[in-house]
Amino acid sequence: MRRVVNDIRNNTLEFLRTFGAFQLFFLRILRYSPAVLFGRFDLVVKQVYNTGALSLVIIMICGLFVGAVLALQAYANMSKFNAEDWTGVAAAFALVKELGPVMTALLFAGRAGTALTSEIGLMKATDQLSAMEMMAVNPVRRVLVPRFLGGVIAMPFLAAVFSAIGMFGAHLVGVELFQVDVGSFWQQIQLTVEMSDVNEGILKSVVFGVAASLIAVWEGYNTVPTAEGVGRATTRTVVITAIAILVFDFMITAALI
Repeated sequence: MRRVVNDIRNNTLEFLRTFGAFQLFFLRILRYSPAVLFGRFDLVVKQVYNTGALSLVIIMICGLFVGAVLALQAYANMSKFNAEDWTGVAAAFALVKELGPVMTALLFAGRAGTALTSEIGLMKATDQLSAMEMMAVNPVRRVLVPRFLGGVIAMPFLAAVFSAIGMFGAHLVGVELFQVDVGSFWQQIQLTVEMSDVNEGILKSVVFGVAASLIAVWEGYNTVPTAEGVGRATTRTVVITAIAILVFDFMITAALI
């Protein structure tokens, strides 16, 4: 019994230490963010390209089929009530408020987040970060902050692309496949989806971008400098980011209802 209590205590203390270190790390990132954003914006642009532009293909393909599936499900249910014209509204609400930000963040974690973690982890394993410190170059400011800002900036744009392509997929299924009137399809969306719904999606995408990017650079910076350590850090990035996204999604949705 004493051993179980000790294990619980040690695990709790370790969690609190890690959580505290994570908060201090976040404050360090925020401290250097204005200087990097306005002083070395070229580094941020490069990371926006690496994390955002290089993720467009998977975002667009997944968005197209998610929108198509939403339209299929919406049409199957709306047709029971002779409300086929509302197929687009159901797909739009799901994409703009929920699936657009959430799916984009999960895909971002799987593609860009793992790339950030492995890149930073390999830099640590090959002593590149230590070499920067020896040359009086702050690795947090030079390496981590541009990658963090690149992910935060790219995420809302990726979510917007996901939702837009998803609506195109919904249009293909609803209008082209099931012959829903194209005017009614888009008019119902314009009359029903409000700016507050769009703002909710934007807020979620920004929060998810901060969470996903911060977790990725944290795991990379604190990885064990071995090949096995980098692999485990990459796996933790995906798992922790997915959990954080779903938790934040619930909290934001509950707060805005």
